[in-house]
Amino acid sequence: MSSQADLATTPLTVLHEELGGRLVPFAGYSMPVQFPAGVKQEHLHTREQAGLFDVSHMGQLWLTGPDMDKALEALIPADICGLKEGRQRYGLLTNESGGILDDLMISRHAEGFYLVVNAACKQADIAHLRAMLPAGVHLEEMTDRALLALQGPQAEAALAELQPAVRDLVFMDNVMLDLMGEPAIISRSGYTGEDGYEISCPAHLARQLAETLLADERVKPIGLGARDSLRLEAGLCLYGHDIDTATTPVEASLNWAIGKARRSGGERAGGFPGAQVILPQLAKEQPITRRRVGLEGQGRAPVREGSILLDAQGKRIGAVTSGTFGPSVGKAIAMGYVSAELAEPGTEIQAEVRGKLLPMRVCAMPFKRADYKR
Repeated sequence: MSSQADLATTPLTVLHEELGGRLVPFAGYSMPVQFPAGVKQEHLHTREQAGLFDVSHMGQLWLTGPDMDKALEALIPADICGLKEGRQRYGLLTNESGGILDDLMISRHAEGFYLVVNAACKQADIAHLRAMLPAGVHLEEMTDRALLALQGPQAEAALAELQPAVRDLVFMDNVMLDLMGEPAIISRSGYTGEDGYEISCPAHLARQLAETLLADERVKPIGLGARDSLRLEAGLCLYGHDIDTATTPVEASLNWAIGKARRSGGERAGGFPGAQVILPQLAKEQPITRRRVGLEGQGRAPVREGSILLDAQGKRIGAVTSGTFGPSVGKAIAMGYVSAELAEPGTEIQAEVRGKLLPMRVCAMPFKRADYKR
């Protein structure tokens, strides 16, 4: 565990301290896990009104150069060449064995591609991309920018006070707009299952922007604790927990992240690292032995990451990768990997928690229906 003095900070770290945030080490940064209201109230406030998250620890990258879409598509099984300007897509960086190096967001702009990668993976991602991209395609780390997420049903109304054009955006739009006199990259997206925005702005503007948004009574600061429970209710993976280098997209139930054009028989099939493993799994030519599933408990006791999963006969069939009590759904929820033959929704299994067996049921995700503006 790093000491606070060894940790990187974001342009909002001092503001977090002033707001009473409890700072903890996270991916090499000092980040707020919660504010005085507490995780549950922050979670519910985001679902009911609007929460402001500091996600400036994430990596922001800019890709330019000739045939940059083809170059990026050679590393990611998503349809990058078919991505339209002003639109954003979820993607996966894969390795030669079909494992996931990271998950990321990819947006096309007239001048280049804007990428957002996970904080813990960003230096490895940058090294991987630079090693794999052809000469002439340039990758820049955007170190002079902050990244804020404004999430919840009142996010549009709050942000439109500063830039009315955000009302016209729909889910997964990603555009450049003026915000408080500065250029901002604004996407209508997020990782909470709520309508909202992610805002990349110059680092020197971050505090002024955050304070202006927080002056709106509908907006409250939210920490990593509620961000985790919100994304879990939305059925969204956390890299390093629910997906990693030993997990293929098919095992992770992320088939939808593999573009139709990139699949067997598609116009640009394969050509990405691990395609020889992933595409046969996707076509069910090569069976998988495990699959990521949603799990719901019958009570309120949370089933945490690492809990062993057992079938009705007490045989180990997998493990939990993320688990909590879902404040919005009122029950214990989790996701994890189980033997493929037990992955059907409705399957009754058990979780071992502190020496006790708790009944759980395999279920479809998300646990709470996402509410995006389409």
